[in-house]
Amino acid sequence: MDKKTVRAGIAGAGFSASFHYEALKKVYGTNVEVMGVYSLAGGEEYAAARGIKAYASLDEMLDEVDVVHVCVTAESHEAVAVAALKKDKFAIVEKPLTGYFGDGSEDFNGETFAKQGALDHALCSVERMLEAEKNSKGQILYAENWVYVPAIQKEKEILEKTGAQILWMHGEEAHSGSHAKTYAYWKFSGGGVMIGKGCHPLTAALYLKRVEGKTRNGKPIRPKSVTARTHALTRLPDFKDEGHIRCDYYDIDDFSVMHVVFEDGTIADIFASDIVLGGIHNMLEVNTNNHRSICNVNPNNAMQAYNPVEENFKDIYVVEKTGTKQGWSTPSPDEDWFTGYPQEIEAFYRTIAYGEPVESDSKLAADCISTIYSAYVSAERSGAEVDVKAY
Repeated sequence: MDKKTVRAGIAGAGFSASFHYEALKKVYGTNVEVMGVYSLAGGEEYAAARGIKAYASLDEMLDEVDVVHVCVTAESHEAVAVAALKKDKFAIVEKPLTGYFGDGSEDFNGETFAKQGALDHALCSVERMLEAEKNSKGQILYAENWVYVPAIQKEKEILEKTGAQILWMHGEEAHSGSHAKTYAYWKFSGGGVMIGKGCHPLTAALYLKRVEGKTRNGKPIRPKSVTARTHALTRLPDFKDEGHIRCDYYDIDDFSVMHVVFEDGTIADIFASDIVLGGIHNMLEVNTNNHRSICNVNPNNAMQAYNPVEENFKDIYVVEKTGTKQGWSTPSPDEDWFTGYPQEIEAFYRTIAYGEPVESDSKLAADCISTIYSAYVSAERSGAEVDVKAY
């Protein structure tokens, strides 16, 4: 089969735009032609560093591409994705799909507004995006790398071949704080750690229940309700800052737990936190009626190294967010591969070029947003159970 050529554009020039570009260089199933980038800030520098065009407007870029990578800040995801869909382009949308980013006021505070309003606004945004997709020849491809993590895809195979029933999942994403300065504010991030990190293990859990349902009954098993708690531990009056944990958050949570009940009565517990040292801790444990799997994303012990002197490893990348390279460590031979980034982009380009079904689609993304903002309502109500609108 001759490889098709797909013309790509990138919206945004920050952290996610950088790793999307690196993943594009590894696509092998199609010929990828990166046409250029459009960004309100940093676009010229981003383009010059990669030898691509810097577009003056989003519309100009959309006219010359087949797909746009939506790597702008989260409050702009809807606008960019809908603009692409209206021109029948595909939109690869970074997480979170969308959300609620305040009332537009400069002094908006994420702790003091009613979370039901956030849920209502977020679901309206979701439905506008789904409607735009319905009326387009393009499609939303949700860039949730956890779906494409090798361990999660192996668990998918096990579920499909054994017909297992998932009874309980325990998922976690944790480390010592985000890179992004704007993450400290709800009005830029759409929430705190529950959406910023909890979205990853949550979406993996939602995905595997979809796989199970389709395998066993021909239809996905969707979330039904959620109870949740959130905390701002680094903003406690007595928190002692030792310089290891980020603690400049303005109005967001840095610890959260969601307890999700699915339509079939089975459950998942999802933890997310910004108060854990020692690098990134990402995992999903799957307990079923015929097997148990522990899917490690980070750290991964494919390689272990002992370094007696910090200076020895000064020019060596080990893993993200470790405070020291001295002593024992677990250097990742290919961190992007273990976290599913190249597999994700490869799959998306096969969908664009050849129409292959996509694993991480708009409905999965919508269920994630609906669950998380329902969880914020629950947390505001001290853990009361809240129904989840599933898509």
